[in-house]
Amino acid sequence: MGIHSPSSKSFTRLENILIIGSGGRENSLAWTIQKNELIKKVYLMPGNAGSERINKCERINIDIKNKYELVEKLNFFKIDLIVIGPEIPLANGLADFLRKKDFKVFGPGKDGAKLEFSKSWAKEFMQDANIPTANFWKVNSLEEAKKIIHSTSIPLVVKADGLASGKGVFIPSSKDECFRAAETIFNGRFGNSGNIVVLEEKIQGPEVSIFALCDGEKYILLPSAQDHKRLNEKDKGPNTGGMGAYSPAPLLTENNLDRIIKEIIEPTIDELNKRNIDYKGVIYFGLMITKSGPKVIEYNCRFGDPECQTIMPLMDQNFVFLLEKCSMGNLTGNEKINTFDKVSGCVIATSKGYPDEYKTGMPITIGKIDSNDCQIFDSGTSLSENGELLTDGGRVLSIVCQDKDFDMAFEKAYKNLNEIKFDGIYFRNDIGHQVRKNFSKEN
Repeated sequence: MGIHSPSSKSFTRLENILIIGSGGRENSLAWTIQKNELIKKVYLMPGNAGSERINKCERINIDIKNKYELVEKLNFFKIDLIVIGPEIPLANGLADFLRKKDFKVFGPGKDGAKLEFSKSWAKEFMQDANIPTANFWKVNSLEEAKKIIHSTSIPLVVKADGLASGKGVFIPSSKDECFRAAETIFNGRFGNSGNIVVLEEKIQGPEVSIFALCDGEKYILLPSAQDHKRLNEKDKGPNTGGMGAYSPAPLLTENNLDRIIKEIIEPTIDELNKRNIDYKGVIYFGLMITKSGPKVIEYNCRFGDPECQTIMPLMDQNFVFLLEKCSMGNLTGNEKINTFDKVSGCVIATSKGYPDEYKTGMPITIGKIDSNDCQIFDSGTSLSENGELLTDGGRVLSIVCQDKDFDMAFEKAYKNLNEIKFDGIYFRNDIGHQVRKNFSKEN
């Protein structure tokens, strides 16, 4: 089973791929793309210590700000397709620059990336397009925030307007906490990303992640996923970039998906077109399934992490063709993604202290790993001078496994995690608790 695509002959020039980014998301994309027999080389810029353990993969280090050197090197490496992983280069307009230089790029321009890099702009965008989302207030000062916090009777969520690596969202349990969160943001914890604060009505319900590959007009949906944002078990503690995920999400009924397509996905793409935004890349829809139906919590302009690591092993070798078709505006709208008949689970191993202060440079030892339908995607690692694997980030490794059910997938993932050692290793033991039958019996 696989993606229905035109014959490989029409894609014979798709040989050298560049993936920009350094995390687990980029390694999982590289791992999936290299499976295609036409691909000769996947370059990761800058990648991490695990990138070159992936077949056909090589790290290259080019200063992204040195545009002349970048174009020269991309021509030298005969790059056929560029996939931009993280949000910051997209927000800085890298895709626009590379397209002007005639490269095929999977990733939106700066105008489309605004869906992620300005939460207030995204909320106004949803309002204009009549897309279901929580009520909100855009505030420019602490004084203004204080007035709204004390005058409203509903619980509020507090968000830094700009990019904050998944850490700029606070879910307070009292008005005092709400005020302190706004104060933290306005006091510069997230730099310029906190010049504006969005106060948002707190809505209730399970969350789900949906990814649409978009060519500017048409789109294809990837399997759904659910991730665990909170640091601690039972979904407690501060928000993080993500502690684990699973795919597909069983809570997403066909009825819910139909509503999401009609009320959220298609109106989003229509509104982008109305604003003359030619969006060629992935749109991430962070959704909450409330009693009154699905609502958008946030958009991202790139693959989620760790959802990407979770979903990629379910893709077949033709996945790269879809990325290329999106980059060229060539989707027919009839493409189907038939995933392998399995489910996938991912658990993140982090450094002690993440998402706040943490130490790096801890040696990592990896024992006997069950590699049957299991992957380890390095997220934050580096190599010492003598080639020893070291921690080099808050989220260090993504341990991902597939099987016929979630219990079996997570059993393998945790078995592999117990073979991984570094000083201060931390991970949640309850990732996927919603879908693990054995977990509910044990707890």
